[in-house]
Amino acid sequence: MRAELDAADGFVLSTGRRAWTVGVMCTAVGLVIAMVTIVNAALPALAADTGASQAEQTWIVDVYTLVLAALVLPAGALGDRHGRRGVLVAGLLVFAFGCAAPVFLDTSSWIIAARAVTGLGAAMIMPATLSIITASFPPERRGRAIGTWAAVAGVGGLGGLVLAGVLLQHFAWHSVFLGPAVLSVVLVAASLTVPTSRDRRPHPFDVVGAALGALAIGAVVFGILRVADLGWDNALVLGSIAGGLVLGALFVGYELRCTSPLLDVRLFGNAAFAAGSVSVTVQFTAAFGMFYALAQYLQLVQGYSALKSGLALWPVAVSLFPLSLASAPLVRRFGLRAVTCAGLAVVVIGMVLIGQLDAGSGYATLAIAVCVLGAGIGVTAPAATSAILDNVAPSQYGVASAVNDATREVGAALGIALVGSVLSAGYTDSVRSATALLAPPAREAAEGSLAGALAVAAGPGGADLAAAARAAFAHGMGISMLALAAVVVAGIAATAVLVRR
Repeated sequence: MRAELDAADGFVLSTGRRAWTVGVMCTAVGLVIAMVTIVNAALPALAADTGASQAEQTWIVDVYTLVLAALVLPAGALGDRHGRRGVLVAGLLVFAFGCAAPVFLDTSSWIIAARAVTGLGAAMIMPATLSIITASFPPERRGRAIGTWAAVAGVGGLGGLVLAGVLLQHFAWHSVFLGPAVLSVVLVAASLTVPTSRDRRPHPFDVVGAALGALAIGAVVFGILRVADLGWDNALVLGSIAGGLVLGALFVGYELRCTSPLLDVRLFGNAAFAAGSVSVTVQFTAAFGMFYALAQYLQLVQGYSALKSGLALWPVAVSLFPLSLASAPLVRRFGLRAVTCAGLAVVVIGMVLIGQLDAGSGYATLAIAVCVLGAGIGVTAPAATSAILDNVAPSQYGVASAVNDATREVGAALGIALVGSVLSAGYTDSVRSATALLAPPAREAAEGSLAGALAVAAGPGGADLAAAARAAFAHGMGISMLALAAVVVAGIAATAVLVRR
């Protein structure tokens, strides 16, 4: 069996080898997604041990997403030109090095640098996994494979929470870096057994386009990531987002004139490709915004541990996984427009149900709400990804996969920023009536966050303040879920306009 495939002979793999390929690729992308939440869970212990400041803690979390989002498009293009498996293996080695470094160099500055290296590895891994899967299946048979990939990518963050919770119960915070490093090395060996593919007539690499694209996406994501700390009206936030948009316009203009563009931006003139990109963005805006809010709700309002919080959210997979496998047949039967709009409408219902949770809500209410949300994402995520991949030539699978990944990262950053700012404003407005008689330092801490309010309430007679703060958090979360729902409604409208048939 030849290991290298092209569009003409790429569909001769046995069923067993295709299943193995899907399994290895899904494990790799699940690890990339999980690495976001793994570090979030370990951050308190890491900060206590290393003395990392609040600003340094923020960068330890955010630099991974920033580098991943900025470099995923050039990495996808490299895979198209030089072989997707080679880029995947190289990315896994870089990822393993970045994960292992904090075990030996455990100062905050070195951890930030290591997280940036890990983000580079992740940018090389993500588009390669999806493009290898796509190239290994004929169009009529790749729907279930893409559905499986999309489902794993959707719940990878929850897997990270559970893995981190298990490791931190038994080991020091270094284990959350060492474990992924070891798994990455195992995946290097496994990836050498999967087929590769590339453009048989590669064009020169578009260095200018790669630089402009990386700077544009990086600037926008940087601005969005700073919203939670600085607010939407901060000059740095507005300047970064505006600068990113200007660079994006320059990127589009250059790519339209370039004879060998990094990304043929005319692809967005294809209604299905554009609708798929919009759908992925709003899905991940909703999903990551929801996870961000519920992780705090479960731990601070309901009193769950980090591990129990991760396990509590797993009902989302009950509906997400089976419906991800059913997505492709549904699109063939009813069309992309109907399935996407219906699925996103279910996401809106899930957002509204989550927004109804309060401090006294039982677990069954939460489980039903996240199941509804999972159903909507399960139907729409594979459909959107397939709409992006099915509308490009095989030589562009890597770049198209990178577009899918970049929209995911932008959507995730937007969801966290939107929920963080709206929830914070709603919480502060609601809790003020309970903090009016506190001394100024205590009042500032209590109005700043629920964690601060609970710390203040730990003193004598603080039960009423704790109850009021938990109710205020639930109120703010409800408003933030409505904001996410509005974003998804806008996505439904855009899809309905873009896809006429």
